[in-house]
Amino acid sequence: MHTITSMGIFEDVVKRAPKEVCDICLALRSLIAGLHPDAVEVPRPGEPSAAYGYGEKKMSEAYAYIMPQKTYANLGFYHGASIASTDSLLEGTGKTLRHIKVRSVVMAQSDAIKAVLLAAMDERRTALGL
Repeated sequence: MHTITSMGIFEDVVKRAPKEVCDICLALRSLIAGLHPDAVEVPRPGEPSAAYGYGEKKMSEAYAYIMPQKTYANLGFYHGASIASTDSLLEGTGKTLRHIKVRSVVMAQSDAIKAVLLAAMDERRTALGL
């Protein structure tokens, strides 16, 4: 994974999160790294979130983000409305954004989460002509 550190590092994104949420975020990050070893990671501690994609631009080149919350981690998808999901994990009613509330490390490592991430990666590859 290639991390752009101009705004901070991943540890800064999760440093205020409860340990359980931090562990979920780390599991999601590990899953993304395993599925897409060449992913570009852009931590944004001020949001706090970290974006993952094919380039630095979060709204066009990124397919997902991790954002710690008080009791769970949001696994968000910038173009989630455009990806095919075979289950009802995706939440949200925005024009393009969708998210999954990941409430455990076990859930973060599930085949369902992996499938949505792969669909999001495929959607961005196609949209960017990669």
